[in-house]
Amino acid sequence: MNTRIATVAVIGLAVIGGFYSALRAQTTRSVWDGVYTDEQAKRGAVLFDQECASCHGEAGVGGGMAPALVGDAFSANYDGQTVGDLVERNRQTMPVGREGQLSRQQNADIAAYMLQCNKFPAGTAELPSQAQALKQIKYLAAKPQVGSG
Repeated sequence: MNTRIATVAVIGLAVIGGFYSALRAQTTRSVWDGVYTDEQAKRGAVLFDQECASCHGEAGVGGGMAPALVGDAFSANYDGQTVGDLVERNRQTMPVGREGQLSRQQNADIAAYMLQCNKFPAGTAELPSQAQALKQIKYLAAKPQVGSG
């Protein structure tokens, strides 16, 4: 009987440890963690100029009937959401009249440029194009304070 209890306890701890490890592996990053590269943002800038600037203005400052894609109002709109939410909205609704026609990589590159325009830091790895990976990156308007968390 004691052997069974010990076996169940060991198996239970192993399962809990596995779940804990899986959760830690999925730790969410934020746009403040350098989630795109400067090179990717450069590619995104070219695409943005071709596909977005005619409506959203140079560097996303707004224009005509299209809203600005930079600044406090834009960041407040996405604050607490994920970069995946931003990319998916762009993928499904832009460019007007050609919705969904840009590749996932093109949408990721444009998003990298948008992050750069919003003064989020670049890093050493490119912003991924996979939806699930993008959902792991939080869009936080304000830089988190060190030690708050």
